[in-house]
Amino acid sequence: MSCPFCVLCLPGLLRLPGLLCPSGVRCVSGLLCSLGLPCPLELLCPLWRLSVAETRLLSEAPDTARVLRRFWPHLRPYRGRIAVALVTTALATAAVVGIAPMIGAGVDAVLAGDRSALWLAVGVLAGLTLLRLILLAAAELQLTAVGERVVRGVRELVVGRLASAPLRFIEAHRTGDLLRRGTGEVAELAQFVRASLPDLLGALISLGMTVVVLLAYSWLLTLVLLALFVPAAVLVLRWFGRDADDAFGDQAAAEATMTAQFTELVTAGETLRLGGGTAARLERFAHANDEALRSANRSVAVQNRLEAMALLEGLATAALLLLGVWLVTTDQVSVGTVVVFVLATRNLFEGMVNLSELLAELRIARVGLARLLDLLAATERTEPPARAELPPRAELSTSDLGYAYVDGVEVLHGVRVEFPVGDRAGLVGETGSGKTTLAKLLSGLYSPDRGTVSYGGVDLAEVSDSALRGRVVLVPQQVHLVRGTVADNLAIAPGEPDRDRMVQAVSALGVDDWVASLPDGLDTPVGRRGERLSAGERQIVGLVRAALVDPAVLILDEATADIDPVTAARLERAVDRLHEGRTLIVIAHRTATIERLPRVVTLADGRVV
Repeated sequence: MSCPFCVLCLPGLLRLPGLLCPSGVRCVSGLLCSLGLPCPLELLCPLWRLSVAETRLLSEAPDTARVLRRFWPHLRPYRGRIAVALVTTALATAAVVGIAPMIGAGVDAVLAGDRSALWLAVGVLAGLTLLRLILLAAAELQLTAVGERVVRGVRELVVGRLASAPLRFIEAHRTGDLLRRGTGEVAELAQFVRASLPDLLGALISLGMTVVVLLAYSWLLTLVLLALFVPAAVLVLRWFGRDADDAFGDQAAAEATMTAQFTELVTAGETLRLGGGTAARLERFAHANDEALRSANRSVAVQNRLEAMALLEGLATAALLLLGVWLVTTDQVSVGTVVVFVLATRNLFEGMVNLSELLAELRIARVGLARLLDLLAATERTEPPARAELPPRAELSTSDLGYAYVDGVEVLHGVRVEFPVGDRAGLVGETGSGKTTLAKLLSGLYSPDRGTVSYGGVDLAEVSDSALRGRVVLVPQQVHLVRGTVADNLAIAPGEPDRDRMVQAVSALGVDDWVASLPDGLDTPVGRRGERLSAGERQIVGLVRAALVDPAVLILDEATADIDPVTAARLERAVDRLHEGRTLIVIAHRTATIERLPRVVTLADGRVV
């Protein structure tokens, strides 16, 4: 398996040896990567071996045992509606099962020459058919309505959990896998609820009622049917069920891997072309696609085992006809009874075949549901207990701070540093010294493996996200923008700022001229991922967001790196205005930026020097 960190890791993309991997290990596998072979560093890669207890990795094939019971809390609010739908389904199924006896009664009436009994049977048959259509439609509408509400709630829950999940959890998993679980599994659950669940409930009820009807007509024929053919049908179902979970689980995992490979290929397309790594990536995708095909073929082969049910149905019908003829000639049963058995037997086997197919779909849904519940369980978080309100301004400090991406390989070692109220400090050091990691720990995006990060003497681990985001804000080197306008991206700031607050923040930072230079001002579309704005302009958006929050501590990670001098100067003036009355921590390499700061904290190999 190839290292998934390659989508983020420069050595993995460019296949160059000797560069620093984000795992803290220098890449020595350039030649192997260039041949498309798996990266040997993936044994150390943080995406495979995170050392912290806070990150619970998702299972490729989560346990499907009692999955429906585990999903019941999401169904409990709708139990009344579900009960009504089940009763309606039972009534609709009873109408279907009653059709065969009415046909049998009509046959007996014809043979007896009883016209009134014949017309009664025809009338009841027509009424049952109409009633069945009405009740079945009502049951499907009720179940679909409940199912769609459940799916909507689960979808919102998944999105909310992923939005608040620890950054380590997001980084530890392929985007394609999270996408598959958060959208694909939910969509498949919705399809099952909408199309298959009503049929599944109907098939179960129909089988039970059909057996009751057969027993009422002839216990002997029913005993023959149950003794000779039902055990064979059960064996077929067990043969199917023996490998179904593994087959469908492997298929879901293979499709998730393929989706992840495709997502990474598209996301890193430009870099891959520049670095000449497209061919190797295509080969990896082809391998994942082949695995998905093999797993899909295995699932189809397992599902095709259910075709043996058709053979059993034919044998059962032939046996019943032979036995029925003998019973009729000996005046033990009527011709109508034999007709009822032939029709009911057909319904019975069709019900079993339908039930088998629906159970196959249920198994697929159970696998998807297990993967979905695994995601929900892994992202479940409890808010820390309420504490006294955080002070508007306070010191931010660390004590014996340690952090490791790779088990046993720390990138920060016993870091102790204080940033008093109103401090203006630069955080400097060579690439890979731990500056960005420290910034994410200071802002609460990461939780330390050991030691504490405190604001006003309160451990950040005991502070809710909403409270923390109002006090400490990190503006990363790569400011992420969503599709929409500049105003839409400013509205992401906590507190749902209105237009007036946006204008005030822009004016306070002195970037009115930049906004005025945009084609439509704040209503200018930024494009996909902000591609219509330059790197410096995206940084300006990040600073305006920070101004809208009015944080006590502002952390800037390489805000002026790799941008033109004019934009850099505009950013630095905006930072000068923004830092007034608050603590400012700046990660920078530019000498001009560092010289503007009265204090510098230097990191070397994860230690403060």
